[in-house]
Amino acid sequence: MTSNRQPIGIFDSGIGGLTAAYAIIQQLPNEQIVYFGDTAHLPYGPQPAAAIRAYSAKITEFLLRQGCKAIVVACNTATAAALNYLRERWPDVPFIGMEPAVKPGARATLSGKVGVLATNGTFKSQRYASLMHRYAKEVELLENPCSGLVQRIENGLLNGPEMETFLRGILEPMLAAGADTFVLGCTHYPFVQPLIEKITGPSATVINPAPAIARQLQRVLEERQLLSPELAGAHRFYISGEKGNFERLASGLLGFEVKVEAQVVL
Repeated sequence: MTSNRQPIGIFDSGIGGLTAAYAIIQQLPNEQIVYFGDTAHLPYGPQPAAAIRAYSAKITEFLLRQGCKAIVVACNTATAAALNYLRERWPDVPFIGMEPAVKPGARATLSGKVGVLATNGTFKSQRYASLMHRYAKEVELLENPCSGLVQRIENGLLNGPEMETFLRGILEPMLAAGADTFVLGCTHYPFVQPLIEKITGPSATVINPAPAIARQLQRVLEERQLLSPELAGAHRFYISGEKGNFERLASGLLGFEVKVEAQVVL
């Protein structure tokens, strides 16, 4: 029987899902998280959906062995490729997925043009097509797969002239086309949100969907009476590949010292 003191599982291809983890820790401070970064297989964006489903299933099995009461798929690409599959395979487990904030982006824009920064895997997915059909009929979406951005962030390149030049190459054509709203459609991208906001300027709106995911997780846990009434335990972190910059970047984002417990071979 599931207990409200069991942890919440969160996974991503690397450090990106930590932006969702940060929002969840802020929203639900009593909850313990178990985070898994699949650093051995990143980036997910260019890979076939079948491979991402296989990775996601193995990670889910690992998180369930850790006793997780709910799982957040803190990766837009994995959500697009695997969320429905995971829900069908484990129907009793609550899964919360990420998706580009097309709906709030369409609501926020005044120019009618929204820049969407995501990955090829997200843009090619049925889930993204459905979002476009439901919420973007009256606006123009300007899309860029940001090839190479995930790897740069994983390597710790979060600011400086090189990253600014790289981001300007993505954002300035969108600005020139009239975009006034920008959707961060990959959980890695909020790591460079300050630089994105510097380039897009104070009149633009930049939307990070992580806080909305934290609120959705809270609703799901409340519905199932699974909210922890008191501090549930220390957060735990696992990866599948080399540590690289993981601990340093995670500690800087989350505001406490992060130590990877183990390198897990999937």
